[in-house]
Amino acid sequence: MAERPEDLNLPNAVITRIIKEALPDGVNISKEARSAISRAASVFVLYATSWPECPFSFSANNFAMKGKRKTLNASDVLSAMEEMEFQRFVTPLKEALEAYRREQKGKKEASEQKKKDKDKKTDAEEQDKGRDDDNDEDEERLEEEEQNEEEEVDN
Repeated sequence: MAERPEDLNLPNAVITRIIKEALPDGVNISKEARSAISRAASVFVLYATSWPECPFSFSANNFAMKGKRKTLNASDVLSAMEEMEFQRFVTPLKEALEAYRREQKGKKEASEQKKKDKDKKTDAEEQDKGRDDDNDEDEERLEEEEQNEEEEVDN
């Protein structure tokens, strides 16, 4: 666990970004309110994910332990949300999770395509270089042949 209570807080930059995205344009929030929201979010995350020693706890960690896993996954969190009677958040969370997965898949595909394009470009450059080398060799051969012909003509 964390050594200090502050270690359990979510990063201020993340909290600020979430708040700004949730509020209408032109609405400001005080530093104290941002801090309170940050602490509340941290407590909620701990509540939803921890306390496996409590026998009546429906934390995501308990669902992972029942599945004989040490890693929490999205279904553990969603199950915990339902058991904690936060059903109204489950559908928006599932939608956000699907959107996140689509975004990650798109980024992965774009990265793979970029790598393929780079590999194709490298291959094309190597082929061009090979052609240039072949052309250089052909030119050298032609020059040698011309020199040989000139020498034969001189003789």
